[in-house]
Amino acid sequence: MTKVLIADDHTLVRDGLRHILQNASGFEVAGEAWDGATTIALTRSTEAQVLVLDLSMPGRNGVELIRQIKDEKPNLRILVLTMHAEQQYAVRAFKAGASGYLTKESASTELVSAVTKVAAGGVYVSLAMAERFAQSLNEPADTLPHQRLSDREFDVFRRIAAGQSISEIAQELCVSAKTVSTYKTRILEKMQMPHEAALVRYAMRHKLFDDNDEV
Repeated sequence: MTKVLIADDHTLVRDGLRHILQNASGFEVAGEAWDGATTIALTRSTEAQVLVLDLSMPGRNGVELIRQIKDEKPNLRILVLTMHAEQQYAVRAFKAGASGYLTKESASTELVSAVTKVAAGGVYVSLAMAERFAQSLNEPADTLPHQRLSDREFDVFRRIAAGQSISEIAQELCVSAKTVSTYKTRILEKMQMPHEAALVRYAMRHKLFDDNDEV
């Protein structure tokens, strides 16, 4: 029996994931969490083989959360389940220690296969993401400006580009507005951009988020 933990800040999503796994043989949902703090507490208190982790929950940057969990529980396999279909997010997640990356639009058809492969020690990438990786092989090898950002800076950058205000970002990340403003300044400096509008144009030009994407 493969024990699975689910971490997502949307109750309906957790219910849906639990339903899919419980209807498939060989899985037990051993616990659920809804933000960064409860996820850390759950992984510390409950033994499991796989953590299905939403990349964007209140309180912590998803990539930072992956890194901390892997430091504390190196044998726990992490399957990222997210709305973010961008290659850059997937690359950062894998570098932090994730074993799989699945978009939520693919979850209904690929979740069982993804959890099974990750639990067995393999690596899983959704079909949609695999296509993006293949397409990226034709891109120039030179480092792009957004690739110079830290994981937290990249997260803040995407939120700014998606139209969120400084106060909204601060509230969702559980930090002060001053801290977010500091991140914004660093982002502009590292990417050599003059203002927010330039960040938005850059994100659209490099297709760092879909028109209907949510952060």
